[in-house]
Amino acid sequence: MSDAAQPTAAEVRAAAEAVKTALDRHLAAVERRSGEEDPAVYDAFNELAAAAEAYDELLYDRYDEVTPFEIPGEDTLPPYTGPEEPSALSVLIRRDYAVAEPQRLMAQARRVEAADEDAPGAGASGTVHGALGLLFGEFEPDEIASRHKEFGLEEGDSTLWVTAADESAEPGEWLEAPFEQVDPERVVCRFDVSAVFDEDFDDDDDDGDEEDEDGEAGLPDLDEDLDTDLDEDGEPARLEADR
Repeated sequence: MSDAAQPTAAEVRAAAEAVKTALDRHLAAVERRSGEEDPAVYDAFNELAAAAEAYDELLYDRYDEVTPFEIPGEDTLPPYTGPEEPSALSVLIRRDYAVAEPQRLMAQARRVEAADEDAPGAGASGTVHGALGLLFGEFEPDEIASRHKEFGLEEGDSTLWVTAADESAEPGEWLEAPFEQVDPERVVCRFDVSAVFDEDFDDDDDDGDEEDEDGEAGLPDLDEDLDTDLDEDGEPARLEADR
């Protein structure tokens, strides 16, 4: 940030005062709460989070300093207001991956092509986006999640939301925009997975590497295909399908 765009010391001080005020309001709302899902407490919580986040940003921009606490993100859900006995539900899932090893990804896609007699001859496995289309068309998302390293992918954050509905949607009703009309107040429960929640994330990765060395998920065989058995065009000399 340039010096001209930096906040003034007075702006930082005002943001700090806003945090103090929001903190007092939050405590007062908690002391007067009428139940576990008191909307006044919820509103005061959001006001405190917003004030603290604004102060944290200004403090960093002005003094290159940070606060010693984390501000909860906007994924905090409001109190549930959906039906007590839902007659229908929707399960929303998002999983993020990084393409860590493109060559491994494309080699697995070539295995799918080799096993499919009806596969087109265009060589979709020769590009990353084509390989992704082949693999996600061949394997269920849960199988890819459990075998992501085998496919050259690295897991990122994931989340699962269960939302309640009064009745089932009509066939094809929401397919054009499946995630646009999610009502946070109808989320029955949600489950998040992220490295930021797991202090032992690095240790878990090391354990996974040890399992791969023991031969699980077929990685050693795939490495041999990629590193040693190449023909004159640089392609694996022989690729046998797993399925």
